[in-house]
Amino acid sequence: MKTVLIVLLAVALLAALWLLSLRGKRKKRGFFGLEKWHYAHRGLHGDGVPENSLQAFHLAVQNGYGAELDVHLSRDGRLVVMHDESLKRTAGVGRNIADCTAAELEQMRLEGTAQKIPYLEEVLPVFAGKAPLVIELKPTGGNHAALSKAVCAMLDGYPTLQFCIESFDPRVLLWLKKHRPDIVRGQLSCNFLRERSGLHLPLALLLTELSMNFLTVPHFVAYKFADRGRLSLRVCKRLWGVQEFSWTITDERDAKTAMQDGSILIFEHCRPRF
Repeated sequence: MKTVLIVLLAVALLAALWLLSLRGKRKKRGFFGLEKWHYAHRGLHGDGVPENSLQAFHLAVQNGYGAELDVHLSRDGRLVVMHDESLKRTAGVGRNIADCTAAELEQMRLEGTAQKIPYLEEVLPVFAGKAPLVIELKPTGGNHAALSKAVCAMLDGYPTLQFCIESFDPRVLLWLKKHRPDIVRGQLSCNFLRERSGLHLPLALLLTELSMNFLTVPHFVAYKFADRGRLSLRVCKRLWGVQEFSWTITDERDAKTAMQDGSILIFEHCRPRF
């Protein structure tokens, strides 16, 4: 009997620790001011319009959408708007952004068009006072603090801009929590157990199950729509009341499903409406 009681107490303790590990900021009505928008994934791209291009961002605003974009640091400290660390897929150059200077990047063009790789300071005026942004930080080589600090300093110059910051890297969220707790921060995630992305198994498990939340205490979780059945995500939403963003929505059926469940949409290749 004593052994059974000890086992039950151990199970209860582990369950309580698991629930605590999913902790986040409880959403409040009107807290975001972001829930009234859908967000074009890397701008409104396609049909010859490159992703994460100024053209794609202008089109998002013109069509009544916010946008999601990605930011890296160049070798000389410029804030570069690009999804991949490598320039191969989008610019046809076999180099990484972190190894390039601004002068080198300015010579490149996106997807064979005349569109150049934009800097964050070129994108922010497109949205300031018009539509909000979901800004993903993509640190490399341990530059999470430098990237976070540089982005926040630039955002301070745009008081009319609505935005939030997200990252797959919990270190970015920890930096924001400590230095800029006023900024809405979100944990990006997906099923890393299926798509390892070079992660070691323990870290893949922690990120998949949102088990770093107790440290980062995110205001929202942006989870891959195809993986949204994870129990940890459902518990995080229902127990802690954390807002969910769904990425990347690609058709009206998934958009409707996500909205019915209270998610904010990050979309591409479709035009969702409320």
